[in-house]
Amino acid sequence: MLLKIKNIPNVTWSSNTPLNFKPKLKTFLFLCLGLIIFGFGSSLLFHASIGNAPWVVLAEGLSIKFSWSIGFATFISSIIVLSIWLPLRQKPGLGTIMNIVIIAGVLNLSIYQLDFSSNIIFINLFTALVGTVTAGVGSGIYLIANLGPGPRDGLMTGFQKLSGYPIAWVRAFIEITVVLLGWSLGGNVGLGTLIFAFGIGPALAFGVYLVSLINKRAPL
Repeated sequence: MLLKIKNIPNVTWSSNTPLNFKPKLKTFLFLCLGLIIFGFGSSLLFHASIGNAPWVVLAEGLSIKFSWSIGFATFISSIIVLSIWLPLRQKPGLGTIMNIVIIAGVLNLSIYQLDFSSNIIFINLFTALVGTVTAGVGSGIYLIANLGPGPRDGLMTGFQKLSGYPIAWVRAFIEITVVLLGWSLGGNVGLGTLIFAFGIGPALAFGVYLVSLINKRAPL
């Protein structure tokens, strides 16, 4: 059922329009919470040291090539991705802007100030799995806020509308394409990358389903 989800649902705290630049405080807070969770989940793959999340692979590749921090490389790549929105007729909103700023900041903070690394492969594998699910749930929260998708999710929703394929499969295709580009630039690719690339789609769908279920039982 999760893999067949094609639409991002509206809940009680969703914005009525993605181009709302004066949302309710609750909506804005959920947006920021989802972005923080997503950024932290992505950073866990870096700490696991068994292969980064695809977009972090790309950011790491850019950081190696241009001597940038991973957070700054993420910021620059997000700006570049926005330019690809034009033919997809996607429009940036407040969520798009906050996505670029918050995720880059959380990545820098977590990667350079925290340490969840381990010499035990099973712990690293568990960290990668937790990071993937965490990022998916974070995606579900901030997408449901409906304040405009982030650069990466704008590609996902744009291609989904264009192709008609389920969200999970569209997201997986994008992640695989990005990891190949990041790997060519020197980014760290491994088992963790595969876990994230194939798992983020179902994890995102789970996040969307979970938030919708909680909202129905106890309106937020």
